[in-house]
Amino acid sequence: MGRTVTVATCALNQWALDFDGNLARIFKSKGAARLLGYGCSDHYYESDTLLHSFEVLAKLLESPATQDIICDVGMPVMCRNVRYNCRVIFLNKKILLIRPKMILANAGNYRELRWFTPWSRARRVEEYFLPRMIQEVTGQETVPFGDAVLATKDTCLGSEICEELWAPNSPHIEMGLDGVEIFTNSSGSHHVLRKAHTRVDLVNSATAKNGGIYILANQKGCDGDRLYYDGCAMISMNGDTIAQGSQFSLNDVEVLVATLDLEDVRSYRAEISSRNLVASKVNSYPRIKVNFALSCSDDVCVSTCEPIKWRYYSPEEEISLGPACWLWDYLRRSNQAGFLLPLSGGIDSSATACIVYSMCRQVCLAVKNGNQGVLADVRRIVYDETYTPTDSRELCGRIFTTCYMASKNSSQDTYNRAKLLAEQIGSYHVNLNIDVAVKAIVGIFRAVMGRSPQFRVYGGSSRENLALQNVQARIRMVLAYLFAQLSHWARGMPGGLLVLGSANVDESLRGYLTKYDCSSADINPIGGISKTDLRCFIQYCMENFQLTALGSIMSAPPTAELEPLADGQVSQTDEEDMGMTYTELSVYGKLRKITKTGPYSMFCKLINMWKEIFTPREVASKVKHFFRMYSVNRHKMTTLTPAYHAENYSPEDNRFDLRPFLYNTAWTWQFRSIDEQFYDRDKPSSQCV
Repeated sequence: MGRTVTVATCALNQWALDFDGNLARIFKSKGAARLLGYGCSDHYYESDTLLHSFEVLAKLLESPATQDIICDVGMPVMCRNVRYNCRVIFLNKKILLIRPKMILANAGNYRELRWFTPWSRARRVEEYFLPRMIQEVTGQETVPFGDAVLATKDTCLGSEICEELWAPNSPHIEMGLDGVEIFTNSSGSHHVLRKAHTRVDLVNSATAKNGGIYILANQKGCDGDRLYYDGCAMISMNGDTIAQGSQFSLNDVEVLVATLDLEDVRSYRAEISSRNLVASKVNSYPRIKVNFALSCSDDVCVSTCEPIKWRYYSPEEEISLGPACWLWDYLRRSNQAGFLLPLSGGIDSSATACIVYSMCRQVCLAVKNGNQGVLADVRRIVYDETYTPTDSRELCGRIFTTCYMASKNSSQDTYNRAKLLAEQIGSYHVNLNIDVAVKAIVGIFRAVMGRSPQFRVYGGSSRENLALQNVQARIRMVLAYLFAQLSHWARGMPGGLLVLGSANVDESLRGYLTKYDCSSADINPIGGISKTDLRCFIQYCMENFQLTALGSIMSAPPTAELEPLADGQVSQTDEEDMGMTYTELSVYGKLRKITKTGPYSMFCKLINMWKEIFTPREVASKVKHFFRMYSVNRHKMTTLTPAYHAENYSPEDNRFDLRPFLYNTAWTWQFRSIDEQFYDRDKPSSQCV
């Protein structure tokens, strides 16, 4: 009868410019993929990138592995000296269509308009002259290039590309009205906490309103920068999820397959009267005829797939899995032997340690499940071709070094917390004291300038107090890198270590960190995560990883321990130093970045949000303090350690949050606008704008 079709999608851990590795993963998947990874950035300007992409395409076209399968791969294509982001769709050594992207991602982390031009000729195609190397394989001189759909013997297929799904005028709408029954989308959608449901809802909504089968492929893994692409490949039909791919996995290749009944799409559409009225007037797409059928003539007895319920992770589970997978990709691709973390005994560094421990758990689980790629990587990392990890604590001891850097301002409590946590996760733990180095540095200053700075409690000024704190913090950074380079050498082991940072997103936003201190590292797995979420994550690790040491860490007030102790107890706390709570910081961050508020608009929103707990004057004072401290410290974002992107209010200066780093920190006009509200409110008939 010819009504059932088998479709497949995939999630591949592609790596920017790794043409050999990317080709191998595509061969393994036989599905939709990107030839050169996603995050090539300004390498897209290079003619080499286009050349090598076509060379890889030629390999795919020639391969027996791609025969009798309609394949869909992504690559940059130059047409009439204009560079487009394209899908190349081919079958049996023939290119059927080159479909350029029409709606480009150009917000947040994405800058596609920097490298590509959108195809603006809707429902139009033109001839594209193929490079000679491709002509020799396909026997084609030209192929269709533009906005078209494929008509096979039994159905019609259309292609969307990534951002087009998220746009209000998504191509699948008009395609579906014009009779396209199967939609494909190869996406590069990165992980953000609590985002997965948005992507799933978009896909299911696309097929719920208009019927059809939607096949989403999404990249996975660390492509070479701050983003982690979280897979979640899926197949949807008529508003229901039919197949779900994993969101976090160490598998480089994951393939989803589903068998579906085309008649289910047709009957679903037939009873939607409003859809059919619009469809009868739609402008048709150019159809590329394909002499190929997805179904078999005798398929009455073929069973089809049923809908499933999507399983979402909690934010705590996402933190446990996403940054851990990102760290694994970074570690194996950087050819280093492990990580070093300055472990202070506080929540932030402890959360980072727990993420590394979670990574080790996932590695052991992957090896147990027969993942030979992970086994080969871990053997290379530990320089032992016979090693097979079975215990996460034992693996942690091989690749993870933690270091407690004490000073005379450190308490016995934090020493004990760090030591106990290191024991429970199995890291190789080092204790050292930095007082000798601090004394030497301050001694150099005294010898040159003839004066000795003092802490505030001993009569020093605020400037002296801050300088003495910064000396301690910066010496810790220097020692972290020294131990990262030489600790394995001292232990008779090969390789160096990557230094991990542990400043959270809220502290970065406020600038509550010393420039070039332990927040300065190679990478930071928690730099895009809020303090509030980290506390929940610590609780999750206590309950699920049986790390009882985290109990005392959770209950202790956050402190930098950079000022003298009072009777052996911590006298300095982070929230007191900052002049705001971490909960307030998260609110400021979301309003500043996500809601796009300046000082005045933030004040107007907060006097309503906080009307039960603060007076308008108190709100004004808080808003002014935040913006003053944010602008004073914004320069620190220019040297912020590359961090896992997990929050949409990240202040990361490299590409996501583009702002000046030299401000007029008085904010005179803005703060005056806030103050004028008090003048107006003092009038009997006034209201706050």
